[in-house]
Amino acid sequence: MTAQDQTYVIFADSACDLEPEVLTSWEIPWCGLSCSSNGILQTGFDGEAGIKSFFQRMRDGEVFKTSAVTIGEFSEGFSEVLAEGKDILYLGFSSGLSATVESAAQAADLLKEQYPDRRILIVDTLCASAGYGLILYLACQKRDAGATIDEVRDYAEDIKLNITHLFTVDDLVYLRRGGRVSGASATIATALNIKPVLHVDDEGKLVGISKAHGRKKALMAIATRYGNLAKHPSTGPVFISHGDCIDDVNMLAAMLNEKYGVGVDLVSYVGPVIGAHSGPGTLALFFEGKQR
Repeated sequence: MTAQDQTYVIFADSACDLEPEVLTSWEIPWCGLSCSSNGILQTGFDGEAGIKSFFQRMRDGEVFKTSAVTIGEFSEGFSEVLAEGKDILYLGFSSGLSATVESAAQAADLLKEQYPDRRILIVDTLCASAGYGLILYLACQKRDAGATIDEVRDYAEDIKLNITHLFTVDDLVYLRRGGRVSGASATIATALNIKPVLHVDDEGKLVGISKAHGRKKALMAIATRYGNLAKHPSTGPVFISHGDCIDDVNMLAAMLNEKYGVGVDLVSYVGPVIGAHSGPGTLALFFEGKQR
């Protein structure tokens, strides 16, 4: 069974850091969060050339700010699906990092009167980047196997706190701007070449879990935690997202393959919404874990 055979649609937003072509192939419509610089809305970051340009502008000192999807944008996107006579299961970007899922809920309330026979179900995935992409992937597998909208909703709720996010950043200045680390901590860490290992916790927020001296040791720490936490360490699925550091992606993938015999199922760029806060050189690993 394909998505076209279903009476509902899985809906997403751009914080899943999946290419539009991937979302289209999975038959997932989406709304986009926005990114601005100097008060001007920024676009043109699609595709490899566009996102590499975004990260180079960050390296050159440009500062970007991000905004949630608006109620109006969700209302428009949802209406296109509801008008086709289909229900919606929106799996949304973590409420611990954005007000986007709240906007979706308000849009759903506004549309009840216009579409009284249709349903909009909402799951706050508490996931981000390709970890959010991973729960979309798993939900689509359930959908395509014939699960109902309620069954996929319940499945997503059941597994969301098992979607493990492990990541490191190259420069703490970007997390400092967002208030994730103090200015003093960022300065000291930079001077000592300390690289943090962070994760997304059960509240969907970014939290530091360890520190490593140097980039390679940070990647080794991530690979070790994968072995300790993964439900299926030898089979995956495994997703990686990165802030324009493909050599490090290959290094981490090699570590995982050597230690556990697992391959990487999907590699994506960190999009501008996540990247504006984590910066160039972000490297993140996502998988189904025993816990986060």
